[in-house]
Amino acid sequence: MQSTLILGAGVTGLAAGYASGWPVYEAAATPGGICSSYYVRPGTTERLPRAPDDGEAYRFEIGGGHWIFGGDPAVLRFIRRLAPVQTYQRRSGVYFRRDARYVPYPLQYHLAHLGEDVAAQALGEMNTPAARAPVTMDEWLAARFGPTLMARFFGPFHERYTAGLWTRVAPQDPYKSPVDPALARQGAQGKTTMAGYNIRFVYPEAGLDTLARAVAGHGTMHYGKRAVRIDPKRKIVVFDDGQQVAYDVLISTLPLNKMMAISGLETDDAPDPYTSVLVLNVGAVRGARCPDDHWLYVPDAEAGFFRIGCYSNVDPAFLPASSRAAGNRVAFYIERAYPGGEKPGAEAVAAYAQAVVEELQVIGFIDDAEVVDPTWIDVAYTYTRPGSAWRRQALERLDAHDIVMVGRYARWVFQGIAGSIRDGLMVGSALRDFGF
Repeated sequence: MQSTLILGAGVTGLAAGYASGWPVYEAAATPGGICSSYYVRPGTTERLPRAPDDGEAYRFEIGGGHWIFGGDPAVLRFIRRLAPVQTYQRRSGVYFRRDARYVPYPLQYHLAHLGEDVAAQALGEMNTPAARAPVTMDEWLAARFGPTLMARFFGPFHERYTAGLWTRVAPQDPYKSPVDPALARQGAQGKTTMAGYNIRFVYPEAGLDTLARAVAGHGTMHYGKRAVRIDPKRKIVVFDDGQQVAYDVLISTLPLNKMMAISGLETDDAPDPYTSVLVLNVGAVRGARCPDDHWLYVPDAEAGFFRIGCYSNVDPAFLPASSRAAGNRVAFYIERAYPGGEKPGAEAVAAYAQAVVEELQVIGFIDDAEVVDPTWIDVAYTYTRPGSAWRRQALERLDAHDIVMVGRYARWVFQGIAGSIRDGLMVGSALRDFGF
């Protein structure tokens, strides 16, 4: 039997460890990665790994709201077996901050909210044949939606969402921006419809951390183990505490660019780009104009964020126990994108946090803020340059040295929690069954 180990205790690594029984090495002190919950009492800054006994704390997540979309029945059965979940029907929209206009999501299927003239113009521009096949994301969006909707929403939103990358990266994830002419016409007439990949989702009743801990409880975990170097020829992982661990096969869920860097392997093509995201978790007194949506896409926020999510609109369990019935508090996550790895300094983060709080107060979403807690996701969204072979080359180089990359960031693709769990279970069980 060969020696196999797993790097990363996010949901993919945890699932691989569950399926295989192989040890999992995690840099943090707890499992879950960016899909981890934590708790903060009102008026304090200390992060608690578990809810206090009296329940008087906000529940937040490291990476913002991670709701479990899609997933095949087998994966959902696996999740439910380990952590009871609730099922929710999406409530989301687009919020135009400058004129306080709300349009249900997807905007292209609710054009009546933009006015009769704009709706008619947008309908006439959708899916207009382009002079040439779109190469970049901005070209692709323009061909789908036309200049009116590009100017009003898709342009300014994607400029923020991609931190300016949308003019230089290839189109991807078309299901996020669907275009059905029949649904668009219905929406222009005020006939609303639910559409999109995330109409329904599930979430663990007691927090995402309960799912991570339940999966981790079935495996062999090593916490506080950050991999800083990999010798692919000698097949050794070096951790930041100096420990060296040999392997025959290495399953890694670390971001693909990070694995290439610490392994010293090279590709012919330059690495593809990514964005980092600053997630600002806010617990506050609920404002008079606080929406009931689960999340809102915002193309014109003065503070520069692109999305406002509301944990407590999904479930009041995110609030301190004494506020759940009254609903007089609210728990938000606010997302702002940065070019990959360009982390702002502490003073810039503090100034941004203050600007966000003030903007939320001006638009009436919150009154007094009780908790303002920033978290940084270094590799948040991954992209591919047109014609790039970097991803393929990187995966091939690593595979040639018995390093198997698995999961969203390791494979440089977009997928949700359910898809990441499926990948971990599949790879863990497949390699175990082949005797690795």
